[in-house]
Amino acid sequence: MALQNHLDQEKFCCSICLDLLKSPVTIPCGHSYCMNCIKSHWDEEDQKEIHSCPQCRQTFIPRPVLVKNTMLADLVEDLKKTGLQAAPADQCYAGPEDVSCDFCTGRKLKAVKSCLQCQVSYCEQHLQPHYESPAFDKHKLVDPSKKLQENICSWHNEVMKIFCRTDQQCICYLCSMDEHKGHDIVVAEGERTERQKRLETSQQKIQQRIQDRERDVKLLQQEVEAINHSADKAVMDSEKSFTELVYIVEKRSSDVKQLIRSQENIEVSRVKDLQEKLQQEITELRRKDAELEQLSNTDDHIQFLQNYPSLSQISESAGSPSINIRPLQYFEDATAAVSEVKDKLQDILSEVWTKISETEVDVLLPQEEPKTRDEFLQYSRQITLDPNTAHTDVSLSEGNRKATVARTSNPIKLLSQSSGPRRCY
Repeated sequence: MALQNHLDQEKFCCSICLDLLKSPVTIPCGHSYCMNCIKSHWDEEDQKEIHSCPQCRQTFIPRPVLVKNTMLADLVEDLKKTGLQAAPADQCYAGPEDVSCDFCTGRKLKAVKSCLQCQVSYCEQHLQPHYESPAFDKHKLVDPSKKLQENICSWHNEVMKIFCRTDQQCICYLCSMDEHKGHDIVVAEGERTERQKRLETSQQKIQQRIQDRERDVKLLQQEVEAINHSADKAVMDSEKSFTELVYIVEKRSSDVKQLIRSQENIEVSRVKDLQEKLQQEITELRRKDAELEQLSNTDDHIQFLQNYPSLSQISESAGSPSINIRPLQYFEDATAAVSEVKDKLQDILSEVWTKISETEVDVLLPQEEPKTRDEFLQYSRQITLDPNTAHTDVSLSEGNRKATVARTSNPIKLLSQSSGPRRCY
């Protein structure tokens, strides 16, 4: 029964207002409309002096006289009494952001297509003649657009289908014979095809730049991780060295950690700044790519050509910053300096302890001179080199126990100014 009512609803609805017929009239082609609806429609066509059926497009000259179809009106009244609902679903109505049907009267429905030839937007029902009548075979249907009027020449009120390469603008055929006569003009669709190729090239360049920037961001992220890893290792090594010292050097341990962290922050901040700049450029390139993609997918040649100049321009890149991933040795100098202090303190303590022991032995029990290797080894000492007295072309290894010739310098000499006079043992 519901299906039957639905069929009845379609049969007795006005195709203009999409509501049940009110004071129905039947025009010469056989289609029926509300009297006010078809009257308003023909009032708009009076200036053309040719009146047509909104559904089949059959024309009438002169304007037909409208006479109420009494039998149809009675039938509609009977159907109303049976509880027939004629209003379409609410979701079909056009909202503020939707393109509305230009043929609907009263509350308008959403348009499903716009015709570039008619310069009109149609809902599903009013669009049917474009699919059914051969007269509309050459009409170009596109997605619903609120900018159809921009396709009309403001001087001649004609559809612009030509592009003037001389003046870089869209024109109508009358413009081509008037102020643009003798100019280099082509069909808009042909110009669109040529510029579409350029657009694709621009998109490829943008996408390549995005890939390059993403790769640079990954490299910078690796450098951040390397800095953090190196800083963590330096802190751990420093703490391990300082834990072997007495309480009086704990303050210096704190100073070393602070210096390392300060340098870490400087390096990380530098890399983060580069990351942020590259990420901003990627975001801008993605936005530009999305705009070009939207422009590339539009079916409206005129909209494409009008928006192409402003969207196809690609700002030149400021140049990718030089990114050099350093070896994972950011803080080895600091670690070496701390290790040096530890070794020297150990040597000093050993020397002092030896003197104390020897003094005690001399007093308590004189010892014989060593004769075996083991007896000599008990007097062995770890020898370290002093970086302050080393030649500038000599590079010391970690712990200052090995010297090699290399034109490098040791820029970080932590604690060297406060550890007293230097001696090599």
